[in-house]
Amino acid sequence: MKIAIIGAGSTYTPELIEGIIDRALPLGSPDVFLYDIDSRKLNMVGGFAKRMVETSGVKCGMVLSMDLDETLKNADFVLCQLRVGGMAARIRDEKIPLKHNLLGQETMGIGGFFNALRTVPVMLDIARKMERLCPGAALINFANPAGLVTQAVSDNSAVKIYGVCNNPYNMKKGITEKLEIENPTFDYIGLNHLSWITGIYANGENYIEKALTQGVNSGIMQNIPKGEFDAELISAIKGIPSFYLRYIYKKDESLRLAKEAEQTRGEKALEIENDLLEMYADVKLDKKPDFLKNRGGANYSLVAISLVDAILNDKQEQHVVNLRNNGAVSFLKDSDVIETTAIVGKDTAKPLPLTNVSPHIIGYMQAFKTYENYAVLAAVKGCREAAICAMLANPLICDYDAAIPCFDEMLAANKEYLQNWTE
Repeated sequence: MKIAIIGAGSTYTPELIEGIIDRALPLGSPDVFLYDIDSRKLNMVGGFAKRMVETSGVKCGMVLSMDLDETLKNADFVLCQLRVGGMAARIRDEKIPLKHNLLGQETMGIGGFFNALRTVPVMLDIARKMERLCPGAALINFANPAGLVTQAVSDNSAVKIYGVCNNPYNMKKGITEKLEIENPTFDYIGLNHLSWITGIYANGENYIEKALTQGVNSGIMQNIPKGEFDAELISAIKGIPSFYLRYIYKKDESLRLAKEAEQTRGEKALEIENDLLEMYADVKLDKKPDFLKNRGGANYSLVAISLVDAILNDKQEQHVVNLRNNGAVSFLKDSDVIETTAIVGKDTAKPLPLTNVSPHIIGYMQAFKTYENYAVLAAVKGCREAAICAMLANPLICDYDAAIPCFDEMLAANKEYLQNWTE
């Protein structure tokens, strides 16, 4: 079996390698191809990955490559974690909007929009190569904004794509610990980074009312300002929200904190990445350092490689993934990509139907899906009209007078990566 990792110069890659080592038996000791366009980072991270495998004793081939065709040829799984423009582009996404009184963030607001505009064309190029070089492969995408990217590939390619994120796993883990229950199952619904838990089942009971009444939060993410949601808010919306919803439910506070911060999250992440790369370059290091937790990728490998295992071995087990709605909820089109629980096996992933979705959640999902669909059109066609409609549909942007000058400044700053835009 062959696994291709695109964007393997990422400091997250050792998480994936650890997952492959831990599941070597069910995965069949695969050949792993590590691809990146940055030779320095690829060699530093790839060298460390090789040492991890050698120390583990697991039989696993490891190839470092800067040839995308070679990497994709005959692959069974393609794991994508690329960041178009690197951290420099992310930091611009965060800083420029603040000058226009808008929130800049990796996946949310106008910062997330420009991340999508850069990323979608590159992902579609990869998908087209996969159609030629490994048409039966599964594309497992982490590249942010993961749901929007999954929508774009789903709309414009025949490749089987699964959008994944560690946020759903961490939400479930946090709630399980707070309610002190064993092995619960969940009703999980939303879009990537715009999601809620609406059912919690264990011991023949649904604990959701207890959780809503108590104002149980889902946990805290490394890259999001600290502070929990009020119990009154959680009870009113009839769902436990992802912490990314702080940017919406506490929009003014999030903007204020971003303006007051000495560094953006991207600037902090860049410092952490530089420190990690120095560690990885140490030839004596052969195990994932604890410091990697500071990068915010908790349970990253568990989510990714368990999904690979489920597909490869036809496990027919539940995973939260980004995939086409296909009737799971009635208030969106079948072709709309949502983030929800699906039964995953060798050939298909079938989303579980959900009916206990509050009008509040429905309204937000419909608004943001309108934004995402316009954003996909803007990214694919380089269409300014679609971009304007996308921004006006996004509750974190939606002010035309603020959006247009910010958009124009960010468009100019990203010119290198937006070749399909005529202006």
